[in-house]
Amino acid sequence: MSLFSVRRFNSVVANSLASAGYPAPVARALAARGVCHAQDLNGEIKDLLPPHLMKNCVEAGKLLAQCILEKKKIIIIGDYDCDGASGVAVGILGLRLLGAVFPDFLIPDREKDGYGLSKFLVDRALMEKAEVLLTVDNGISSVEAVKYAKEKGLTVIVTDHHLPADTLPEADFIVNPNQHGDNFPSKALCGAGVMFYLLLATRSALRELGLYSRVPQPNLLTLIDLVALATIADVVPLDRNNRIIVTKGIERIRQNKLQSGLSALLKVAGRNCFDISATELAFSVAPRINAAGRLSTNDLGVYCLISADAPTAFDFAQKLEELNKERKVKEREMQQDALSSIGTLDDPEAPAICLYDPTWHSGIVGLVASRIKDSYYRPTIAFAPSAEEGREGEIKGSGRSINGIHLRDTLDLINKNHPGLILKFGGHSLAAGLTIKENDLPVFEKAFKKAVLKNAPSGTFVKNTLVDGELAPSDFTMSVANAIDSIVWGPSFPEPIFANHFVVKNQKLLKDTHLKLDLEMDGVAVSGIWFRRKKPLPEKAYLAYKICVNQWAGRRTLQLIIEDMEDEEERLL
Repeated sequence: MSLFSVRRFNSVVANSLASAGYPAPVARALAARGVCHAQDLNGEIKDLLPPHLMKNCVEAGKLLAQCILEKKKIIIIGDYDCDGASGVAVGILGLRLLGAVFPDFLIPDREKDGYGLSKFLVDRALMEKAEVLLTVDNGISSVEAVKYAKEKGLTVIVTDHHLPADTLPEADFIVNPNQHGDNFPSKALCGAGVMFYLLLATRSALRELGLYSRVPQPNLLTLIDLVALATIADVVPLDRNNRIIVTKGIERIRQNKLQSGLSALLKVAGRNCFDISATELAFSVAPRINAAGRLSTNDLGVYCLISADAPTAFDFAQKLEELNKERKVKEREMQQDALSSIGTLDDPEAPAICLYDPTWHSGIVGLVASRIKDSYYRPTIAFAPSAEEGREGEIKGSGRSINGIHLRDTLDLINKNHPGLILKFGGHSLAAGLTIKENDLPVFEKAFKKAVLKNAPSGTFVKNTLVDGELAPSDFTMSVANAIDSIVWGPSFPEPIFANHFVVKNQKLLKDTHLKLDLEMDGVAVSGIWFRRKKPLPEKAYLAYKICVNQWAGRRTLQLIIEDMEDEEERLL
């Protein structure tokens, strides 16, 4: 339950956008998000911020170009999520286009190896005769591993987008828009986006050396579909630069100019590339790639994305589909365990939630934490036993937070107040990971709740859902839904959420998980669905929802995706 607050917008701007062809509700939503002109939503590849604005990008590109010319063995060190796997694929395909000889990759096993570049991965790379290590979506915190790699004589280029600590690894070059002293205007690039920028700089370096004086230069735009996928999957803010990447990526996908692996993943997900949306990529493709990284290693995801022929790509996509089904089963079981645990907690109104079960899988605890956070609107950390060698007695946690509680800063505060309690941690404002000793869980839980409560502004634990006003009965049309569907939405530019009072005419539970609704508003009937909601609604309800196009069995129909229900009693208080 939550309270609804209506976004403010400039009515003059909204009227101008409506005159440009946007339906009135969509024009209001765009104006509320700072759009002043219809062309603000457009942009060409030439409008991307240039690589030379990013610290070390040009220099790293020159070094990588030299390594390519000298035919050095390059191994990319990736991460196990969709951004990491996509970033590796972008790197492998891009290096091939630029002339690298058999570039290869290594991705850590989430359970056994932990996150990012490690001494173990350096040794594996050396066994593969590596001469150059190129990280993507990791490396900024791998101080010891980079030092070890340099001692072994390797060239190391770190590309990452995560926030750096005070001490940086002593790589040959670090390319990260979030590193200290980097004035790159967009801090929101995902890991694959940073890799893409390095490839652009590398191509420029090769061009300056005269490589393309007689032959056409490689078209790196062929990789933009994978960069777009990673940008969407990693839920990074959709600033102008990322909007161009995602828009152009989706354009190529809709033109059927996508990589074979991405095409195969869309097929197993039952999606059509010709009218795909950013939302469908986020919910249909990304989870299938993530599933491999959650349950084992994401080599499978990379192999799928870099497959050159459709049959091979489809075989990999089907294997990812099976892993995703397994992930869903495990997640459902763990979530039920978590809900049962919460039912036995001493204080269900505590400012934060800590959960642990020795049978849980560390690759799925983040999903469980996210679901519990959504249900109870409290910062939540879920723990599972560590499966890393030499880490017996340790548990790994994945946390998700709410607005107003910066999770990484909260962990940093605990770390300073209780030295040694947290063995390692990292993350962002709304998501973080950490490792502690199992025996220290009670102490950590107490410290976590205390730190959250100390830094929680008044009203933090009452969810405030921003809505874009009400829709009139005449607005429940496919033209409004299609207009919304045609725009690229994302973090910092969220899809419109509207709110209306509805009469609930009928409701039933689908697959014991989702609530299917028949709603009516001022005589207009509309169908809706509330994902992962089991509790029935009252006869009359004030609902926040997204309006979308539902595609099923070749038919396109209007559907509401219910996001929230306002607590009328809370409003009266």
